[in-house]
Amino acid sequence: MDDILNSQNVGDLQSQIEEVEALSSIYGDEWCVIDEASRIFCIKISTGLEKPKLTACLQIILPLDYPSAAPPIYQINASWLRGPERVQLSNSLEDLYVDHAGESILYLWVEKIREFLVEKSQSTEAVVQSEMVNMTAEEEGDDDDDDIPDFRTLKQNMEYTHLLADHTDDVEVPLIKHGETITDRRSTFQPHLAAVVTPRQVKVVLDKLCENKKIASATHNIYAYRIHCEDKQSFLQDCEDDGETAAGGRLLHLLQILDVRNVIVVVSRWYGGILLGPDRFKHINNCARNILVQEGFTSATDEGSKSGGKSKKLKSKKTK
Repeated sequence: MDDILNSQNVGDLQSQIEEVEALSSIYGDEWCVIDEASRIFCIKISTGLEKPKLTACLQIILPLDYPSAAPPIYQINASWLRGPERVQLSNSLEDLYVDHAGESILYLWVEKIREFLVEKSQSTEAVVQSEMVNMTAEEEGDDDDDDIPDFRTLKQNMEYTHLLADHTDDVEVPLIKHGETITDRRSTFQPHLAAVVTPRQVKVVLDKLCENKKIASATHNIYAYRIHCEDKQSFLQDCEDDGETAAGGRLLHLLQILDVRNVIVVVSRWYGGILLGPDRFKHINNCARNILVQEGFTSATDEGSKSGGKSKKLKSKKTK
């Protein structure tokens, strides 16, 4: 059996070498080798002459059994790519893999992303256009850099992505706390919090919360986390809108302002049929701040007390 596996891995490695050589030839400077020994690569993809010019960076790890039995581990970096659009693009890549199982599919992935960027740039109502309105001419000239992380950080990012892809059965579930709800015009918001020190714990917490049928049925489960890496004096941090556009980024910004660390905060929203406008962001952040204070991750502030006092019409209650 070991001989068979070794033979298969050798075949996969040869396929990977040939694929990487071909991609390097096709894409030139756009193709970047991050760590050849660990099979970590990235490629910068743009719309070319399309206006507005959009850019994304596809980071990949090639497992030992790719392409015969496993897909590449990947991450798409693009500041403008959020919520449903990110899910749509990811689904299209995964569909390509299913349709071409056992084949080398990186070229197809790159071109699918490029096609997505072109379609996005051609949409006159694209969200990115509204974001670019306030940019100066100089900033427009540098917009590629906003979507592409420093190449020096790519290896760390990919190692982090690889951790999220690992099996989590052996990771103990951190204690999850549930905070007070806020109800406004039939929409209900509830925060959840857990102390985490590794990316795999983040995934375990999210999976555990989804086992709760009520939480899983929420219209949105917005989350953000920050993990402090003391050895590198840096942070692993990320967020997710879950369809509530820009909510995840605002939540992460709150964690950064409060300088909390080693924690994940999830805010569930059950939509009540009435649009709340910008108030929804206020409720999400108030929920998050309240549970952070409640669990001792930060101290209560006068501002927090005042904001809580202003919402006289809101109903608060503790749920189990």
